[in-house]
Amino acid sequence: MKRIFSLLLALAALCGTLYAQEGTGTMTQHTLRHKGHDYVYWLYLPKDLPADAPLVMVYHGYGSRNIPSIKYGMNEVADRNGFAVCYPRGDKDFKGKYCWNVGYSFHIEHGWRRDDVGFTRRLVRLLQKEYGFSRENVFATGHSNGGEMSYLLAYTCSDIFAAVAPISGLMMEWMYRDLEAKRPVPVMEVHGTLDKTSEWNGDPENKGGWGAYIAVPRAVGYWAAVNRCTHEQTERLPLRRNQVVAHRYVNGTDGHEVWLYEVIGGKHSWAEKDMDTSAEIWKFFSKYLK
Repeated sequence: MKRIFSLLLALAALCGTLYAQEGTGTMTQHTLRHKGHDYVYWLYLPKDLPADAPLVMVYHGYGSRNIPSIKYGMNEVADRNGFAVCYPRGDKDFKGKYCWNVGYSFHIEHGWRRDDVGFTRRLVRLLQKEYGFSRENVFATGHSNGGEMSYLLAYTCSDIFAAVAPISGLMMEWMYRDLEAKRPVPVMEVHGTLDKTSEWNGDPENKGGWGAYIAVPRAVGYWAAVNRCTHEQTERLPLRRNQVVAHRYVNGTDGHEVWLYEVIGGKHSWAEKDMDTSAEIWKFFSKYLK
């Protein structure tokens, strides 16, 4: 195992800048050019990473500039559970904000487009080829704009991702109306009921300017139906700051589940002060390891 990790570390050092980062493994920075645009991504490799390790893709929110691992705490979870983490960065839009193309109304109005789904496909396959990551155990999560990207990937890349976990993310109305899930994908959503950026009850009239989007319980209900979950189980997590109620829709196709973590009084965040969000995400993802 140590030899495998050493080889991976040597390859990472050759391919990109080495970063000191939270966790006991190694973070490196890389660039991938896709359709005329240079995308930056960071790859975190825990020590003694097993062969054919799972891969978790983590997508940032709108306007994010920094490597998100410090805030999200995913590296430490990766250290404990033996998976790689990739943090891609979206391209800048016409406002100069790093973001993901999920069909926001102001992007459509200005004709701003990027093939972020195609980029994701290329990047995942590249990482699998270069590092030997599992071709089955690939997962996606992200905050806010990255949460919307996670929903989009559930629709468009169900052949790649075994499960997704949007955090404070939205399902845009255009996705709900224009796209069709090709196969059941387990989904976990964490969302605050007082989120003023990505409102719990949706925004059908586009008052927020992002574009119309549906209510969080409706979005989760859609994926529970796609996965043919038959009933709901609820649990209150140990209280930290805001109470978190876990709604778990279970007994779906092939044992699939859809989880909604309702953060009562929670705002627009990763909910890291309310629960161990990254650990809960992996708890969900690990149910679908093959």
